[in-house]
Amino acid sequence: MDAQKLAKLRKKYSDHPTDESADQCDDRVPYAGVSTLLDMPYQPELDNIDIALIGVPFDLGVYNRAGARLGPKAIRNVAMFGSFNHHSKISPAALCPIADVGDVPIENRYHLDEGLRDIEKYFQQVKDAGITPLAAGGDHSISYPILKAVGRDAPVGLVHVDAHCDTDGWMGNSKFYHGAPFRNAVLDGVLDPDRTIQIGIRGPAEPVWEFSYESGMTVIHMEDFIEMGLAQVLRRARAVVGDGPTYISFDIDGLDPAYAPGTGTPEIGGLTTREALALIRGLHGLNLVGGDVVEVAPQYDLTTNTARAAAQMMFEILCLLAEARDAKR
Repeated sequence: MDAQKLAKLRKKYSDHPTDESADQCDDRVPYAGVSTLLDMPYQPELDNIDIALIGVPFDLGVYNRAGARLGPKAIRNVAMFGSFNHHSKISPAALCPIADVGDVPIENRYHLDEGLRDIEKYFQQVKDAGITPLAAGGDHSISYPILKAVGRDAPVGLVHVDAHCDTDGWMGNSKFYHGAPFRNAVLDGVLDPDRTIQIGIRGPAEPVWEFSYESGMTVIHMEDFIEMGLAQVLRRARAVVGDGPTYISFDIDGLDPAYAPGTGTPEIGGLTTREALALIRGLHGLNLVGGDVVEVAPQYDLTTNTARAAAQMMFEILCLLAEARDAKR
């Protein structure tokens, strides 16, 4: 090694602390303290923040394996080891104030329809405060009341990553189960189907997704994703949603169960975590107004990898939302 180079390195890095990463990291240990979503500060009040991380511990809409009500707590228990995104070269909290505001207060914990109204009421307050929401579910039924708040002034576009289209009709005695949120949102006028793209779709439930095609949604099956390639899928997504306000909904079962077994309706043949990261990162620059990561049911995954994958997807979406807020200043 060159002697001058070694002397310079020793001068900079030996025997004293440095501040080269002070704005991206802190000295908190990951195994101590109070757990929060993405290690962001906890602040229950909807004041003086641009983005709210919100737990929605609700799974009364589940068709198969229950347990997604435990998703927010599992995601909170994932330590992030820093808050710098090496891909986009940003720390989201450096762009705008962000906080974990806790969980939605759900009074009707044993009634699906009324519970969804509780969720909508809370997110209407978030909307009134001018705050961008990023939710940790919870089953996918929660996306419907969130969209009713986010899209109340004008219908939003949607980038939807999932194994299922979730545009079915009634199941049992309710039309609000987790296989129907986007059909309901379209019919309520808060989601624009022509500006909706659904990516990663697969599995034997295909016959019940007629509404996606009839309404004009763009559906990218997993086989299409592989044949088209990531770059073409991203071009298609950008063309579909355009420059209008857009919401991101990421169902963890969009990932192959090899990466995320802890979910209610797993389907083999899904996205890898690497593909999912690249997909989300490729949405940089869109006019994003909110998002969610749903369907984490941690009790089916003793490795905790499902929750870790969900936390990372949530962090990537947070970075996009922070950049979108910063761009509007």
